[in-house]
Amino acid sequence: MHARADDAGPVLSEALGRSLSVKERFTGATLVAWWPGLEAYAGPEPSYWTTPEWAEHLDEPLLGRPGAENAEEDRRAIFRIDVRLAPGDRELTRPEWSEIAYRFARAAGIAVPGDEQDCRWIAVQAQPGRLDLIANLVRHDGSWRPLPSGLLGRLAGEARRLEGDLGLISPQRPATPGVTGAVERAAMLLTQVGDETSGPLAGARDVVEHLAQRLVGHPQAHVREAAHRLEWTARRLRDLQQDLTTTATALSRPPAASPPALALSVPTRPAAARTGARTMT
Repeated sequence: MHARADDAGPVLSEALGRSLSVKERFTGATLVAWWPGLEAYAGPEPSYWTTPEWAEHLDEPLLGRPGAENAEEDRRAIFRIDVRLAPGDRELTRPEWSEIAYRFARAAGIAVPGDEQDCRWIAVQAQPGRLDLIANLVRHDGSWRPLPSGLLGRLAGEARRLEGDLGLISPQRPATPGVTGAVERAAMLLTQVGDETSGPLAGARDVVEHLAQRLVGHPQAHVREAAHRLEWTARRLRDLQQDLTTTATALSRPPAASPPALALSVPTRPAAARTGARTMT
C-alpha cells in the first residue's frame, strides 16, 4: 500500500513503469478491471483514451472541489496498492488478474456493491507478475471515502484467500518434509519479521509514513526535505519487508527434483525490473 497522492499522473506512470504518453492507449491485457460506472459515465469507447486521459479521469472527482478532503484536512485522494506474485508462481490469465483486482477493491473498501456514487478506480497489469490498483477516494457526490480500519490486515487476509483459491504460493503454507528444521525455523522467523500487517517492521513503517504525510506540506523547506527523506525510508522499509517475505517463500519451497540425464533446461522468465515514475511526454 503506497502513500496517497494528489495527482494520478505520476502514480499511473509508476504503475506502468514508463512515462504517460498521448500516443499510448491501454490494451485489453493491460486494463484488467475498473469501477462499475465507467461505461455509463464515459460511453462505450474508453479504450480510445490515452494514458494521460485515464489519469485525468481518475483525477476529475477531486478537481473543482476545494472542500473535498478527509477528516485530517488531507486532499491527497489518489490511493494505490500493488499486488505481486511470489517468485516461482505460475503466470496468470487476464480473467484471474481481473478477479484479483475486484476482490482487492472490495477488501480495500473502495468498491461498495450498489453504491452509485462510489469511487473511480482502475486496475492495470502492466509489469510482469504485478497488478496495480489506483483509485480516487473522493466519491462522485464530493464526499470522502474513508478507508476501513485494519486495512493492511484486510488486504493480507484477502491475499491469503486468493493464494488458496488460485493455487498460488503462500508464505503461510505448512512446511514440507524436504525442509530441514533449521531452515523451517528461519523461514518462519523471516515471515514473521516481514509480515506487512503485524511484523516488527510494519509498526515502524506505519510511524514513518504517518510522519511523512504530516510534514510533507510544512511551510519550512528543511521540514519538507525531512518529510521526503521519511517517504524514501518508508519505501525502503516496504522493500525490505517484501525481500524478507520472498526469501522466506524461497526457503519454504521444496527442493526441485534433479533433471533427467540429457534433458533440455527451460529458461525461466526474467524478474520484473523495478522502474520509477518518469515525467509525462
